[in-house]
Amino acid sequence: MTFCNQEDILRSQSWSIPSLIICLGLGFTFPKLATAAPGGPIAQVDLASLNPLLSQGRKLIQSKDYSGALKVYERAAVVDPKNARIFSAMGYLQAQQNNFAAAADAYKKAIALDTKNADFQYALGYSLANLGNNAEAATAYRQAAQLKPKNIAAYQGLGVTLMRQGDLSGALGAYQAIVGIDARNWQAYESIGMIQAQQGQFPQAATALQQAAKLAPERASIQVNLGTVLLSQGNLEAGLAAVERGMKLGPMDAGTNLQIATLLQSRNDLEGALKAYHLAVAANPKLAAAQAGIGNILLRKQDTLGAIVAFRQVIKLDPQNPQAYFNLGLALRQRQRFQEGNAAFKQALRLYESQGDIAGVRDTKKLLGEM
Repeated sequence: MTFCNQEDILRSQSWSIPSLIICLGLGFTFPKLATAAPGGPIAQVDLASLNPLLSQGRKLIQSKDYSGALKVYERAAVVDPKNARIFSAMGYLQAQQNNFAAAADAYKKAIALDTKNADFQYALGYSLANLGNNAEAATAYRQAAQLKPKNIAAYQGLGVTLMRQGDLSGALGAYQAIVGIDARNWQAYESIGMIQAQQGQFPQAATALQQAAKLAPERASIQVNLGTVLLSQGNLEAGLAAVERGMKLGPMDAGTNLQIATLLQSRNDLEGALKAYHLAVAANPKLAAAQAGIGNILLRKQDTLGAIVAFRQVIKLDPQNPQAYFNLGLALRQRQRFQEGNAAFKQALRLYESQGDIAGVRDTKKLLGEM
C-alpha cells in the first residue's frame, strides 16, 4: 500500500527570521544562525578585525550572495577559531548551496566547540539526511531532541530518517512524541496514520487520520489516505466518500494523484484512473510509475500506439524496468511490429534474469516462443 507525502514547506531566506525553513520530504525548520557568540572567548580575539567581517557577512547573506558570505566567514574563523557560531554560519551557507558534505563538516566543528547546542545537532542531522546518511542523521536528531525536548523539528527529522531505514516503530514513536508536545499537529497525526496503515493496524490508522482530518479539513492528502485505510477495512462507502472529498479539495501533488489513480484502477474505473495518472505526470513528468499506469490502461483500451509512447517514456525514466520492456513488447506485437516487439521481449528477459524474477523469465520466454 502506498501513501502520499505531506506538502513541502516553503523556504524562507531572511536572516532576521528566527527559523529558516527548508524542505526535506516532510518540512523541517532550519536553526537560527547567530553571527557571533556573546561574551566569553570572543572578547579575547581581535574584535577590530572580527566585527567588520561579521557585518560584511550579514550583508552578503541578506543579498543572497552565499558564496561571498562563506568566504567572509572563513576569514572570520581564522580570526576566531573557537567561535562555534561562525562555523554554524558556514554550515548554513554550505547547505544553502547544496554542499551538504561541507555543511556537515562545519556543523561538526561547531558541535565540537559547543556540545550542548540543539540547533547545531539539528542542522547536522539535516545535512546528513540530505547526503542519504540516515543512520548518522537520526543520531543527530535524537541528540537535538534530548538537548531541547520540545523541539518538534528534531522529532520530524528523526521520523523521516527512521522511516527511510524501515524502522516504522521508531518513526511512530517520533511522531507520537510530536503529538505529545503539540496536540494540534495534524502533520504528525497524518504520519502516525500512514505508518500504522503500513503496519496493518487499520483501525488505529483510521483513528489517527480522522483526527488529522478534523484538524486540517482542507487537506486533500489526509482524505485520500483516510479513504484508502477505510477501503482496506472493507468500508467501501465511507472509503470512497473520503477519496472523493480529497479529489474535490483541489489540485494535489504527484504522489496523491498516483495514489488515487492506483485506487481507481483497482476498482476498474479506468477513465478516472487515467485522468489521475495524467495529473500525476503533469505534477511530476519524471514519475515513472504514473507513466506505466497510463501505458497499462491504454493497453487494456487497445490504444496500442499511445501505450507504446507511454512505455518508452517509462524505459527512458527507468531503463532497468523489465516490466516496461515486456509491456512495450506486447503493444508492439499487437501492432504487428514483431521485430521491435521481439527486441523488447529479449531485453525484458535479460533484465528479469539479472533480477532473479522467475515468473518474469517464464512469461517472457513463452511469448518469445510464440513469436
